[in-house]
Amino acid sequence: MTPLEALQRGTTPLAAPVYPLRATRFTDREYLNVVYRTDPDALRAVVPEPLVVEEPLVRFEVMKMGEVDGYGPYVESGQAIQVTLDGEHGEYLHAMYLDNFAATVSGRELSAYPKVLGTPRLRVDEGALVGTLDRGTERVATATMAYEWEPLDHEEARAQIAVPTFMVKLVPDVFTQGLRAAHLVRTEITDLTVKEAWTGPARLQLFAHALAPMADLPVLEVVSASHIVTDLTLAPVRPVHDYLAALDTQATQ
Repeated sequence: MTPLEALQRGTTPLAAPVYPLRATRFTDREYLNVVYRTDPDALRAVVPEPLVVEEPLVRFEVMKMGEVDGYGPYVESGQAIQVTLDGEHGEYLHAMYLDNFAATVSGRELSAYPKVLGTPRLRVDEGALVGTLDRGTERVATATMAYEWEPLDHEEARAQIAVPTFMVKLVPDVFTQGLRAAHLVRTEITDLTVKEAWTGPARLQLFAHALAPMADLPVLEVVSASHIVTDLTLAPVRPVHDYLAALDTQATQ
């Protein structure tokens, strides 16, 4: 294998790359979203500048991927915090847990998604849509929503799903033990088709776990909930803030 051939593989192991190097299309991606109000001081402790927290709102989500190019079906769960950047409203992805190794690795390597392995599930149980997240054998979160309770306007559902997303991308320098790059990046969902959308009463419980600290953003009030089925494509990320450059600028002033 020549050096050029090795570089073209994009990821290791070179003989069996873990994921395809192309945009990913999701079919029948099913969301359970519970938006809740939390402690504003807890949010400010975890949201990096220059993002700004205006309202202390968090969206807990469980996503059941019906069909994913290159990965197959899997389930994902996480927390997205409502923020603004230069007047633009969006969400900061605080944590994501999923049961697919390839999707975990590609999300971290090809993009900036804060993904780690976990065991989320989404199911219907006696008239309730139930989303859970376990870390190992321990329960981290349980969300329930009345199943297909009231129709949700598809444009409102689209606005919930297609909101701009911000993440932190850190690239270690293996030679200096420091950072080679550190950016705040932005992405969004494209080619979005809303197939179903529902809303209804919901509840959310979070349980303390050292390696999945969702409960550090406590549930003070459930604000809204939605159950949405979509087809969509994830757009590439683009940098919107360079942390290392900003630190260099501050050091020279």
